[in-house]
Amino acid sequence: MSYESSAEPIKIGYLMDFKLPDLYPREMREDLSNPFELVFGEALENGVIDRPIEIVYREVEGLPKGSVKAVIDAYGELVDEGCLVVFGPHISDNCIPTREAIEERFKVPALSVTGSDDWLGEWTFSFPQGSLTDEPIFWADLLAKGGHTEVGVLIEQSLVGDTYVKNFRNACKRKGIRIVAEESLAQTAQDVTAAVQTMHEAKPSALVHCGFGFGIVFLNSALESAGWDPPRFTSTAFQNAWINPIMWNAFMGWTGVDQYDEGNPVGQAFLDKYEAKYGRRPQYCVPVVNCDVANAMLRAFTDAHPLSPRGVKEALERVKMMPAAAGAPGTRVSFGNWTRRAWMGAGYLVARRLAADGVNSHLVDRFGEE
Repeated sequence: MSYESSAEPIKIGYLMDFKLPDLYPREMREDLSNPFELVFGEALENGVIDRPIEIVYREVEGLPKGSVKAVIDAYGELVDEGCLVVFGPHISDNCIPTREAIEERFKVPALSVTGSDDWLGEWTFSFPQGSLTDEPIFWADLLAKGGHTEVGVLIEQSLVGDTYVKNFRNACKRKGIRIVAEESLAQTAQDVTAAVQTMHEAKPSALVHCGFGFGIVFLNSALESAGWDPPRFTSTAFQNAWINPIMWNAFMGWTGVDQYDEGNPVGQAFLDKYEAKYGRRPQYCVPVVNCDVANAMLRAFTDAHPLSPRGVKEALERVKMMPAAAGAPGTRVSFGNWTRRAWMGAGYLVARRLAADGVNSHLVDRFGEE
């Protein structure tokens, strides 16, 4: 290849702010990066972009198990390596302090799946894989549809849990639902027998869990010991079910908030390509979510002048009404000068339940459909 025809790759950072456990399946690790490689590789092959795109991956232990410092340090390393944009961090407790460092020190745009509105800023964009403000409204909708007028709430002691429950209280008031008991849980898997006993004594007709998800690990066994099997609802913590069999069993019987909808034709068309290339058809949220993130980045790279962190940030603001692979049919991705949340419409989230096979889940409801 001649000097005039070659170019260095565009670098993007992929910052995972929690360490995936050893039991995390190899195929699902590949589902993190394969959507980017598929989207970017196809774009290069078809001449949509004139240089390759390289993914620089970092995996560190942020909160709730590690520290914010580890996350900020990793972000700085990705900036030093020349990444024009970073996908991550993703956990709300890490995102908010990292946003401050991005604005004050790094000035390299970041995309995250955090559900916290406090992440949104000049350099920070969100593909909210849930929302600390929206999901409580959806829980109240599901409870009302199910005829529940009294509910018990289990709250992880964290920014995520606290924000969820504040918004859920307001949503319950609007729907005429009474919260009859609230109990705190640890952020990590700890004994929850006393919390379940308190809930059982209060006799709500349903339970809601507010948190990132690790606090839920022993809830099902505690409920079984109490001889109690109430309808129960959780957040996008439900998406942690795919981490390992322990988490899958923890979320069995729960209705959770998710972003995979088998009725979305854009998502199914992407999975057709995925299956053709990799020989698998992963029917859960991560591949379709990362497809949308990759396509938004791609549009920004082709429209960034110059191809710099600020150029990419401003080009992201010009991504408009892009058909989304995630969410219900008709979901779109749009940013703007002061629009930092990507997916538009109530249908970007759906309700699902796990199947006993340890692999699949099924649609329960689409939000916004009465």
